[in-house]
Amino acid sequence: MTIEITHTRREGTLIEGTSRGDGSAEILRLREYGRTQSQPFRWSRNLDCWYLPHSRDHATCTPSLELLAQRLRDAGFEVTLTIDNADRRSFSDAEKEREEKAEGRAERFGGYAASAAQNSEAAWKSSHEISERFAFGQPILIGHHSEGRARRDHARMDNAMRKSIGESDRAAHWTGRAQAAANYERFKRDPGRTLRRLDKLRADLRAVEKWQRGESAKGFSRSPADPELETEHQELTEEIQHWEQVIKDAEADGFKMWSKADFTRGDFVLYRGTWYEVLRVNPKSVTIPHIHNGVGQRVVRAADNRHGWTWTAPYDDVSGRKSADEMRQSTRAEVAEHQEQAQQAPPIKEPVPAAETCPTSHPSPWHAKARRWALCQHAPEGRSTPATALAERANGQEGMALVLITSKNSRRSRKRALWAMTRREAQAVCGDPRTSGRSYMLTWTDRPGTEGADWEWVPDNGSHAPVLDELGITPRREWTAAPQAPAEAA
Repeated sequence: MTIEITHTRREGTLIEGTSRGDGSAEILRLREYGRTQSQPFRWSRNLDCWYLPHSRDHATCTPSLELLAQRLRDAGFEVTLTIDNADRRSFSDAEKEREEKAEGRAERFGGYAASAAQNSEAAWKSSHEISERFAFGQPILIGHHSEGRARRDHARMDNAMRKSIGESDRAAHWTGRAQAAANYERFKRDPGRTLRRLDKLRADLRAVEKWQRGESAKGFSRSPADPELETEHQELTEEIQHWEQVIKDAEADGFKMWSKADFTRGDFVLYRGTWYEVLRVNPKSVTIPHIHNGVGQRVVRAADNRHGWTWTAPYDDVSGRKSADEMRQSTRAEVAEHQEQAQQAPPIKEPVPAAETCPTSHPSPWHAKARRWALCQHAPEGRSTPATALAERANGQEGMALVLITSKNSRRSRKRALWAMTRREAQAVCGDPRTSGRSYMLTWTDRPGTEGADWEWVPDNGSHAPVLDELGITPRREWTAAPQAPAEAA
């Protein structure tokens, strides 16, 4: 019988005319074929012949098939080899078939997963039913007439539980395969991936056009008379048109195509869930502060770029844009909303944790000591009484705090005060990472003591003015000590 080796772009590489046990399988299973010259042929029950995986919609490696044909002839077979790289299908038809096969795989794998889950449940129930005999710890009675049955029950329990665990793992495997197949179309049509795919396809098309003109591309040259170039040009053109239509459909559904024209220096770009200030606008990306500065932060500004490192955010991975004014207004709105929520919350009479009162981006032992001092300052000596609350409201000092600046290794005997403001405003200022450095931090207290003896005003150099302006806070430079509450009647 003659073995026929055929290859077309439409059907791929197929081998017909073999029979079981004729000795051809050992040659076909060698990992020395295909475009990578490292693939084996596989048998397909649906096609009832041997096929080369991933050979459809591609040109074949002719030397690889010639080597296969020669090996079969040396083994005593009569072989015919037919190659037609021009016989192909359109890219849209190929992609439609791939999507239909993915849907079929998802349904089939889902059935496998459901069946495995049912088998796992049945095996577990079987093991549980057997174990009811030993629910109260009944041991195996050596020498008793029940010993044989008890040992068999233990073995059946062990086998059933092992089967339950194995089927559970099998169900998890097929569930993952089904989910991957179901996500095929969504993954392929993701706008960001499609844009990156289009960039590569257009580069490949430019290279083919150069080869057709007799020029060098990608580091080598090809003969302009090669008919394969015309076929590759048609394939690339169809594929580019297909994915461009996918992008147009995404834009119709609301997808935004970002470009250089949408950004200026000082804007903010939403990149992978974090807002970054734009340092420079490039043709295909924007330069932003290094992403290590954005760990745990919602907004990263140029002033937060502590080490001077930068990163680039490509336009196909950008999710949003805000101008500097829009970001400032958004920040003020969030602060106002936070203050409103805090006003509506019930009063807290327990000591405030230091991590909430004086957060800092430099958790050194020195900062930990400063936070403990702040906790002692904020914590009331005892529970507030109605008389104390009335006295505070009467004197207009309810909710007021003094913002202090603390320096590392400072030997000052008196605390240094910068501003007076409400407690909520003080929390917002001290909680901003821009108000702390390697050797200093801002804290607040509502019981600073006596001015001149315990603390004193220090000059404000204006370095934190942008933070105050952005948070919408107007600080004061005066403080009136709250009077002591009247003693309660015995």
